[in-house]
Amino acid sequence: MKKYLIGLFPPKAGQAYNGPGQAVAIFNQMKKMLALLSAIIFTANIYAQNLDDLDFGTDSTLDIVTWNIEWFPKEGNTTVEYVKEIIQAMEADVIAVQEIDEYDEFVEMLDELEGWEGIATNTGYLNLGYIYNPEFVQMNSIYQILPGNSRELPRKPLILEITFMGQDYVLINNHLKCCGDGYLDLDDPWDEETRRYDACVLMDNYIRENFDEENVILLGDLNDVLTDSESNNVFQVFFNDPSGYNFVDMAIAEGASSDWSYPSWPSHLDHIMISNELFDDFEDPASEILTLRIDDYLDNGFWEYEENVSDHRPVGLKLMPQQGSSGIFENGMISEVNIAPNPCDNVATFTFPALDSPAKIDIRNPEGRVVKTFQLRQGQQTIQVVVSDFSSGIYHVNMISAKRMIATNKLVVVR
Repeated sequence: MKKYLIGLFPPKAGQAYNGPGQAVAIFNQMKKMLALLSAIIFTANIYAQNLDDLDFGTDSTLDIVTWNIEWFPKEGNTTVEYVKEIIQAMEADVIAVQEIDEYDEFVEMLDELEGWEGIATNTGYLNLGYIYNPEFVQMNSIYQILPGNSRELPRKPLILEITFMGQDYVLINNHLKCCGDGYLDLDDPWDEETRRYDACVLMDNYIRENFDEENVILLGDLNDVLTDSESNNVFQVFFNDPSGYNFVDMAIAEGASSDWSYPSWPSHLDHIMISNELFDDFEDPASEILTLRIDDYLDNGFWEYEENVSDHRPVGLKLMPQQGSSGIFENGMISEVNIAPNPCDNVATFTFPALDSPAKIDIRNPEGRVVKTFQLRQGQQTIQVVVSDFSSGIYHVNMISAKRMIATNKLVVVR
C-alpha cells in the first residue's frame, strides 16, 4: 500500500486553490521534507559500516591495543558478545585490558575466542589482563610488580614479556587512580594527581632498574591528560627525559576531541609510551598510532557502544620492527633475500633459499605504503619484480610468513 506525505502535492481537481500563499507553503514543506530526507541518507551513510569494516592489524607490524572495557561485562552476555566481535575485527596481536570486574566471565570469554589466549589478575577489584594471538606472539612471562604501593598504584601494574618477529618486548599494563581537580598538590599525598604523579615516578625507577636496555611499552588507562602544564602534569618525570621515553599518542592528545579515547568528558586518558629502544621502529612510515573509533561501526554510534561495551575507546599502536639493512632474524626460516641488480631501473631478481612454507613479499615505497605484493609457494627460490613504474627512491622489501617477518632488505630504484 502506498503512503503519501501530507502537503507535498497541490490541491486535487475540484478543491479550492488559495493562490500564491498556498504555493509558497507547499514549496516550503517540500524543502523541509527534502532536507529531512537528506539528513536520513547522510546518517545512514555514516553508520553504513559495520565491525567487518574495522581494519587495524597488519601482517608486518606489531599491533598493540590498550582498552578499558569498563566494569566488564557491564551488560552481561550482551557485552561479552560485543567484545568478542570487536576483538576478532581488530586483529591486534596483543590487547592490554583494564577494568575487568568479573574474572570468571572474562575467562569464559577467552575460552570462546577461538585462536586467542589471555590472562588476567584476580584481585577482586577492577582487574588487569591481556589478550593475545599465540600464532604470532610468543608469551614468555607475566607477573605483577610494585606490591605494597597501593596509595600510588591501587591496581598493581601487570607485565607481559613477549617475543614477536624474533624481538623481545616488555609490556606494562596500568590503571592509575582516577579523578581530581586538575591541580597537582605534592604536599598532599592523597591528592589524586599526586598519587598519579608518584605512580609515574615509581614506574620510571622500575624501568630504569629492570629494563634499562629492553623494548618497553607502558600503556593503559592512565587517567590523566598529556597536555597539562609542567606544574600540573602527572607524567612530567617521563617528559623530563625525552631521549628515554616517547608518548606516541601525543598527536591524539593534541588533536581533535573527536578522536580522544574518552568521549564522555571529553578527554584523552588512555596512553601508550615507548622506551628509546623503539624510537626508530615508531619512525618507520608503516608505524601508526590511533584511537579505534568502534562507535563508527555501530548502527547507533557512541550511544550503542557506551551502553553495551565501554565509555573508553581502544587506542592502538602499529609498530614496524627495525632490523637494520638486512633484517634477518636469528630464528628466521631463511638467511637472506638477495636483490640484483640493486640499484635497479627496470627488472630486479629476488633470490632466497627454498621456502619451508608459503610466504609473501611486500614492497613498501619510501612513504611506507605497500606498492606490490607477491605470494610465494613452498619451495620457491626466486621472483622477478618489474620496477619500471616505480619512482626513484629506497623501497623496503619485507618477506612474511604466518604474520612473522622472516627477512627484509632494501631495493634502490633509480631513474
